[in-house]
Amino acid sequence: MDRADRAIGAVVGSAVGDALGAPFEFGLAGGYTARFPDGVGEMCGGGGWDPGEATDDTQMAVLVGESLIERGGLDPADMFQRFRRWAAGDPKDIGLQTEQVLGGGEPWDLAAALHFQVNDRAAGNGSLMRAATSAVYFAGEGREATMAAARRIAALTHGDRAAWEGTAVLHELIRVALDGGDPLGAVPDALAGVHGDHRERWASVLAPGWHPDDATEFNGAVWPCLGSALWALRTSASFEESLGTAIDLGGDTDTVAAVTGAPAGAVHGAAAIPQRWTRALHVPLPGHGTRVLRTQDLTALATALAA
Repeated sequence: MDRADRAIGAVVGSAVGDALGAPFEFGLAGGYTARFPDGVGEMCGGGGWDPGEATDDTQMAVLVGESLIERGGLDPADMFQRFRRWAAGDPKDIGLQTEQVLGGGEPWDLAAALHFQVNDRAAGNGSLMRAATSAVYFAGEGREATMAAARRIAALTHGDRAAWEGTAVLHELIRVALDGGDPLGAVPDALAGVHGDHRERWASVLAPGWHPDDATEFNGAVWPCLGSALWALRTSASFEESLGTAIDLGGDTDTVAAVTGAPAGAVHGAAAIPQRWTRALHVPLPGHGTRVLRTQDLTALATALAA
């Protein structure tokens, strides 16, 4: 399996997890198994989502990736403007915190910080959900650079450093997987790069013995979201199983599955993603007319990002 195949696996794998998990969002634990007792999950739709329809998670990941490609690197002002255009296009779903930051009219370099200053709460998982594309793009630059880029992109909408550090860890674990390494085994090295004020809490959530039942917040928060994704990866033997395990946790199922799908796709490769899922996958892009991306479009984007 080559690096390009792993990159496609990460980007498409995240999108597939998003679309597969969307119909189960805010449901109870065990909902996926109850729907598919034979373990063969389908893009079923529901909860306002068509079968295979990706949510804001993948939509924002596409915006991140296209900004990086078209601007030749990280241009935070451009990326923020793309987010704003998308938010103004009335997406079906948008995180409350992200909506407030993008809709507040503040400049790109102050909006998230001012929101955090007022609300004192900004550790949602919205920066994790869109990280697959940027993780692929920056992977070739090494641990320090990819973690730094993750923080800058997270900070566009999330003023809490906890979200920056979690996104930085996810970037690094995907980087390791793209190189053919074990992302779970890379957790200690990733934690060494986490800001000292946040390292202990992240070390607890990402520890091998941590279980989603140990979470002290809803998995819409950054800590249990990433912790649950790694737990699903750790306790599963295949890409398909890892997504089913993530969705079966209930709660914020689309995002937990999207975050799981990125490293799982990088580990197992694009060929491990079932075609019954990729055939149905589609990503409407609000703010861009009738534009809808399909699996082949995400594949092309991943290939360009990896290059």
